[in-house]
Amino acid sequence: MTQVTAAEAAFRRPMARDSMSHPRPWPVFIMKTIVLNKLEGTEVPFIRGILTRSLLDAGMPFDEAFDFATRVRKQISKRANITHEELRELVAERLEGYGDTAVRRAYSDTTVAPGKILVISRSGGSSAFSRGRLENYLEATGLEARNAEKVTARVYDQLLVHGAESITTDKLGLLTYLCVREEIGKKAARRFLIWTEFQRSGRPLLLLVGGAVGTGKSTLATELAHRLGIVRTQSTDMLREVMRTMIPAHLMPVLHASSFDAWKALPAHGRAESRQEDRVVEGFYGQVQLLEVSCQATLHRAENESVSMILEGVHVLPSLRNRWTGDDGPICVHVTMAILRKSMLKDRLLGRRTEAPKRHADLYLANLDSIWALQSHLLSEADENETAIVENDNFEKSSQRIIVSIIRELARHFDGTPAGAFGDEIGALLEEGDEDNWQQWAVGLINR
Repeated sequence: MTQVTAAEAAFRRPMARDSMSHPRPWPVFIMKTIVLNKLEGTEVPFIRGILTRSLLDAGMPFDEAFDFATRVRKQISKRANITHEELRELVAERLEGYGDTAVRRAYSDTTVAPGKILVISRSGGSSAFSRGRLENYLEATGLEARNAEKVTARVYDQLLVHGAESITTDKLGLLTYLCVREEIGKKAARRFLIWTEFQRSGRPLLLLVGGAVGTGKSTLATELAHRLGIVRTQSTDMLREVMRTMIPAHLMPVLHASSFDAWKALPAHGRAESRQEDRVVEGFYGQVQLLEVSCQATLHRAENESVSMILEGVHVLPSLRNRWTGDDGPICVHVTMAILRKSMLKDRLLGRRTEAPKRHADLYLANLDSIWALQSHLLSEADENETAIVENDNFEKSSQRIIVSIIRELARHFDGTPAGAFGDEIGALLEEGDEDNWQQWAVGLINR
């Protein structure tokens, strides 16, 4: 008697029917091409969406990226499996016919180093060397994007030339430091050491970004979070909105006003005798007092969990950092953003009509003088407390200025030496050779 397997028996059963007696067909299983990643030891199905995302990141429009990924899927559909390297080569070949060279270059730049180059951490974990990751790290130390790309390319070339199969994070860090020192300069190299020493300390960074309406706090906070690898951000606008849902306007009218016209919600006693600028500042501090506890609680939470965080908003004053001034625990940095030309501030507020129409641009423009007066006070406050003032006249430069301010504060806590950044063993290696000829170090560091 012939035995019937469970799978055969399932296919011999009649199709299931629903309550309306319509046939419900069995699901159709479509074979997917398996992508083999030898480096990570994984086998996963080819997913069109993942390739589409990679092409989007390279700058290709969505419709073109989706169509491109569909054609690749069709091309490999009859293959049972394909290696990760083969898939990337196939995509790169098809991109040769794509008109935008920037997309082709960007896609190629996301390729990690050959599979045998592993970066081994102090804990023993390993990951593939990534040019993009090293570039991001260098930008976090204050390097311009073009210089970060230049250094990364030079270091990567040395790894390839000398046939690197693996390298520790400390040795890679030293090689990068020597390259930055020779190719960019000693100041940039020292910033690299300070940032690396801080990263390995495990201490969190609390970055406080203050400034008046329209100075670009939120945009810069988002960019800095990306560059510095900080996943937690908070705005005082959001904290204020949460409090507004809990406390109605008739009980606390100051809370429900804007920072520049909160004075209108204060008692009228003595208002006529005071200057407009004084009234604006008085109303603003009425809000600050209400939000101070929420701001401190947010920062305390980050401290207790030992995670870095960015807190931004007009209510973020230099006094908030006074709680974190010790030699252990979080390192707190405060910067005040500024637009030093009133016409430029007006243009920024006008831009919100199209960029963010729901952010009440007309209200801001109608109160431009009050906003300008409040900014003058905030700048005086920052100057008196000796915290950094960053003029936001250029987005890229402003980001770098803030990073340099962060490194300057970190320099008060860390020595910025090779031994401190990479360990005593690496520090001792420097005593054996010439720091100014970094390429000669590559052979020893890679093969040692």
